[in-house]
Formats: sequence, C-alpha cells, structure tokens
Amino acid sequence: MKRAEERAAWSFLAPWVVGILAITVGPMAASLYFSFTDYNLLRAPEWLGLDNYIQMLTDTRLHTALGVTFTYVLIGVPLLLVVALALALFLNKGVRGLPFYRSVYYLPSLLGGSVAVGVLWRQVFGKDGLVNQFLSLFGIEGPGWVSNPDTALMTIIVLHVWTFGASMVIFLAGLRQIPEEYYEAAAIDGATGWKQFRHITVPLLTPIIFFNLVLGIINSFQTFTQAFVVSGGTGGPSDSTLFYSLYLYDQAFGGRLNMGYASAMAWLLLVIIAIFTAINFYFSKRWVHYGDR
Repeated sequence: MKRAEERAAWSFLAPWVVGILAITVGPMAASLYFSFTDYNLLRAPEWLGLDNYIQMLTDTRLHTALGVTFTYVLIGVPLLLVVALALALFLNKGVRGLPFYRSVYYLPSLLGGSVAVGVLWRQVFGKDGLVNQFLSLFGIEGPGWVSNPDTALMTIIVLHVWTFGASMVIFLAGLRQIPEEYYEAAAIDGATGWKQFRHITVPLLTPIIFFNLVLGIINSFQTFTQAFVVSGGTGGPSDSTLFYSLYLYDQAFGGRLNMGYASAMAWLLLVIIAIFTAINFYFSKRWVHYGDR
C-alpha cells in the first residue's frame, strides 16, 4: 500500500518535476555556463573565464542601468506601499460597495504590465497628452514628460505606483484580521486615531508590510515591459529610463546577440536581488512582529 501511494504521488509530481528541470533548473545551469563564455547563438560558445564579469566594471551603460533601477526601486516601492496601505485603510472603514471598489482598484495591477497600458502612458505623458492638456487650463505649458531626461523616469515610477491593487488587497485582508476589541480598548484609554494606527495597526500589520516589501523589491528589479514600451525600447532620452532588464535584453536580443555577457548580467541581477532579500530578512527581526512572539 505504501509503495502504491508513493508511485501515485510521483506520478502526480512528474509533470511539475519535468517542468522545473526543463524550464527552470536546466536554463539556469546553461546560463551560468554561458556567462563564462563568448556566445552569440550562431557559433559554439568560446570559454572566456571571468572576462564577462570583469567587463562589467568598465561598462558605463551598465552602471547607468544600475543607477536607474536602484532609483526606481528605492522610490517606487515605498510609494506604492504607502498608497496601497492608505487606500486599504480607507476601504476598511466599511465603505458601501466594497467589492466594487476592491475590483476597480485591483484592475491596474492586472493591466499595469501590459503593452497597451505602456502605450497609453506614453500618450498621457506626451507633449500633447492629457497631463499637459490639464495643465494648459491653468496657463501652464508642460514639457514632454516621457521625452525629458529629468522627468522620464518619474513617469514610469508613477505608472508603477498606479499598480497598487495587489498590495492593497493583501493589506485589506490583513486589516480585517485585526480584532476590533484592540481599538475599542485603546479608545477607552484615550488613544487618538493616530496612536491607534501607530501602536496597534502598524505592529500587527508588519508581517504583511514585510511580505509586500520583499515581493515589491523583487518585482521592481525585474521591471521590463513598462520601461520598454514607455522608452520605446531605447532606454529613453540620455538613457534616463535604461533599466537593468532593458539593457540585458538589448545585449541579448537587441541585434548584438551577446548571450554570454547577457547571461553574466542575469546572474549579477540574481545576486543583487538575493542581497536585498537577505538584508530585508535580517532586519525584519527588529521590526516585524508575529503573533507567536
């Protein structure tokens, strides 16, 4: 009976095991090998050792891409979390038609990474877009937000913050798990709304904040579609929207077919994400409060 159950379990697991080996583990191992080679898909890989990684030290466009991506992550992720939490708090007050608002606010998360929304964003923040048309009502002549190096990145950050729906729904679920008795007891003791938020809501919500923070950082480092569409696939004016993933794509498929260097860049990105995640987990011991502690 035990052997039969094991065979049944492995038969159900077999598609997943084959999939993860063929689609995830296999390509990762191949990319690790290619990262030490000169490879362009048209000829056999030529072993270079650490040359691709050493080249990164002098690649100025790579440094620019890292700067753009770090700026995007360090500004966009906190703003998204603040907006998502604020709206979750508002909806948690018992707003009528909550399912409708929850669906409406979640919709941008489903569409934010699509090509259509990226094209729409270019139109909204273009020289003759809706933003400048609105500003013209007050006699203000706005710039071409997407084509201006000083504002191009901020338009993509605004697009990122606009996709707050998924984080908001998770925050809302967490708020629903906080017992109302805590707020009633605090109100009896004279705690104001701000003190209740600071000493009850935030501490009990820290596991949810931590979860959204980690996922937000990981997803932001991998942002591609929004940057590719809004910047026209070129990195924008003066490389102001040259995201790391966009530069990686340019190296691999943008006519260069520099698969070896692109593979090395992919592994560098993996290391960067792993470091940020490890830092978050390390410091989470100081500010994340779980129910059993």
